[in-house]
Amino acid sequence: MDLTSKQRAQLRGLANSIDTILIVGKDGIGDNLVKQANDALEARELIKGRVLESSLMSAREAAEELAPLTRSEIVQVIGTKFVLFRPSHKKDKKDKIVLVSDKKKQT
Repeated sequence: MDLTSKQRAQLRGLANSIDTILIVGKDGIGDNLVKQANDALEARELIKGRVLESSLMSAREAAEELAPLTRSEIVQVIGTKFVLFRPSHKKDKKDKIVLVSDKKKQT
């Protein structure tokens, strides 16, 4: 699933108000971090992560490594923070994020 620029802009706006819940430390990305990210993505769909200064990787590297492991999309990377998105598999979730469609109107 590739996000369009309009969808990325929508998700960036939503990400402004959420707290950072994923922290990549000096140990890098391990099984525990991937499980934590998967659980958070299933519950929230949109998560914000941060890379500590003691980590040996940049925020871009962490996001690019974590995205395929969690089957998520990178929304943005700014400084030491990154935002990931994955639609929830729970069908009964009432506050599911509905992405804008990028189709042009046919006249």
